Amino acid sequence: MEKDKLMNPADPSVQIPDCSAIEDVVRRAGAILKEAHLSNDAVMHKEGDANFVTSYDVAVQKFLIEELHRILPEADFFGEEETRGNTRGKGGDGYCFYIDPIDGTTNFMFHYNFSCVSVGLAYRKRMMAGFVYNPYVDEMFTGILGEGAFLNGKKLSMENLSLEEGIASFGCARYNEANVDILFDTVRVMFQRCLAVRSGGSAALDLCRIAGGSSVIYLELKLQPYDYAAASVIIEEAGGLIAQIDGSPVTLDSPCSILAGTGRAVDEVRRIYSSCSEESGF
Repeated sequence: MEKDKLMNPADPSVQIPDCSAIEDVVRRAGAILKEAHLSNDAVMHKEGDANFVTSYDVAVQKFLIEELHRILPEADFFGEEETRGNTRGKGGDGYCFYIDPIDGTTNFMFHYNFSCVSVGLAYRKRMMAGFVYNPYVDEMFTGILGEGAFLNGKKLSMENLSLEEGIASFGCARYNEANVDILFDTVRVMFQRCLAVRSGGSAALDLCRIAGGSSVIYLELKLQPYDYAAASVIIEEAGGLIAQIDGSPVTLDSPCSILAGTGRAVDEVRRIYSSCSEESGF
């Protein structure tokens, strides 16, 4: 079956639109990031500590909404920034694009070169496709429901490694500091049991690295749907798990916790987190 004519397994009457065209749009958005020349007056503060938005976040989101609208005019958009066309998924129960124009904005501000464009497509609140592109190293992660996950066209298949056999990753943000003590207690135990701990500063890329086999787990206690929507398809199609810390499904209309990884590592870290929570009286 051609990639641009995939059928929705849950509803055969629904087609996923031209995935090659969506991927092309995401790549062009990534080129904007890579060629950016950021000045101090292009950085603005958002609500919360150390929470920033740049003129490029806004420009890339506008570009994505305009170009994706050409591909799928009936779709809603759930984007991070307040721009024209961003309905936050409230326009209906059909197609919806989840957009993070620059995931890893602080990295972007400081030329850390670990930021990405993340675009996920859902139909009736079910993720159908995901595209996560790091333009600095030309890595394009893609996932299509029922068709697999890929990195630059190479199919991904995760090995079910334990926490002790791999690298553990986590995320945290100054503007999401709830239960931060429990988070770092959990990370401390993870550190003692795994090969190494990493925090890249881009949730979407850290999640995709699980699908690519670079790490076995990712934990963050609060993320927005546009942070993980695209990566969730990629992880599941590569054979991994992604859910909230308590095991319930991730949400697509509100923020939630995220625990993703191999089946074995997810089970281990869920137990570690539960133990740390009990010790803290949470």
